[in-house]
Amino acid sequence: MIRHDTISLRGITATGYHGVFDHEKRDGQPFVVDIVLHTDIRPAAASDDVLDTAHYGELAELVQAEIMAGPYDLIEKLAEVIAAAVLREFAVAAVEVTVHKPQAPIPVPFGDVSIGIYRERA
Repeated sequence: MIRHDTISLRGITATGYHGVFDHEKRDGQPFVVDIVLHTDIRPAAASDDVLDTAHYGELAELVQAEIMAGPYDLIEKLAEVIAAAVLREFAVAAVEVTVHKPQAPIPVPFGDVSIGIYRERA
């Protein structure tokens, strides 16, 4: 197994209109996404040039745009869409995406609900 360096960006937040209930698609709610890119940072470390790495500002903007897109019924779908966009736009070996839905319509007290996926470049 090849061990890659990682670039992490946590807590990207935006209003999305995802959920199985009509009121979720109508009213929206906050979604929070954590991203871990698996890549080789040695070229950027050697050059000290942002063009040789995954620009995390651009990454944050991409993720925010995907949260606001849709709507999707499931956060599993949102995670897949985000992972596919990251692999399409950034030269990384793999990506981990965790989607949090802190205001999910769950009828009991809870701290967080999230799903996480790991996707490699094909």
